[in-house]
Amino acid sequence: MSYSSTTTIMAEDDGGRTAITAVHPDIIQTLILTKLDGPTLISASFASLQLQNLCSDDELWRKFCNSSWPSTSDPLIKNAIAAFPSGHRSLFSDSFPSITHNEPKPITGNNSKQYFPSPELISAVDIHFEGNLLYSKVLTNETESGWFMSSPFRIELLGHKEIVPTPVKFDGEDGNCKLELQKMKLSWILIDPSRNRAVNVSSLNPVSVQRHWLTGELKVRYSTVMGSGAGAG
Repeated sequence: MSYSSTTTIMAEDDGGRTAITAVHPDIIQTLILTKLDGPTLISASFASLQLQNLCSDDELWRKFCNSSWPSTSDPLIKNAIAAFPSGHRSLFSDSFPSITHNEPKPITGNNSKQYFPSPELISAVDIHFEGNLLYSKVLTNETESGWFMSSPFRIELLGHKEIVPTPVKFDGEDGNCKLELQKMKLSWILIDPSRNRAVNVSSLNPVSVQRHWLTGELKVRYSTVMGSGAGAG
């Protein structure tokens, strides 16, 4: 298949095949680009200027983000993403597939005086069980209190006495229960609205499933290791 960013009247190439430039842009956008995944869509945007323009549509990337992380459809997330350099495409680029472990540059001199923690972070959390969405929630955390600065970063996903029904069968056998809970996957996108950035801190599969010796409650623990370097906060 041949590509051209300047010629739109050629219907066929030398092999008798229809050129991409002869296809109506609406057909490309609605019937072709929507069938691609995010990484493939990014690759397609480099094929021609025409595809680059079509692949930059924010509505297209919004659907990708909402499909990958249902909690990003929350109005709070939409407002934060509106300020991102390329909208939902920026969110997808920041959050897929996971944290990038780039060595940060040291913060020195006058730049060190400008560094300060963001006043608020937004968490978009989705929990899936056997491929089905089980629970979604969006939470905000302040970052300026002494409690936040001196404690490990965590969020309380469920409110007081809040219960989420699950298809997990608790038959009393620890081994069976733990095997079922291993199928539960956690997706966590952390958004910094003051810097218009996001990061994927998902760990997907749990690292441990334990039963509390006193209450009998089962605790599913997820973990993500993040790289750090000189000047990192």
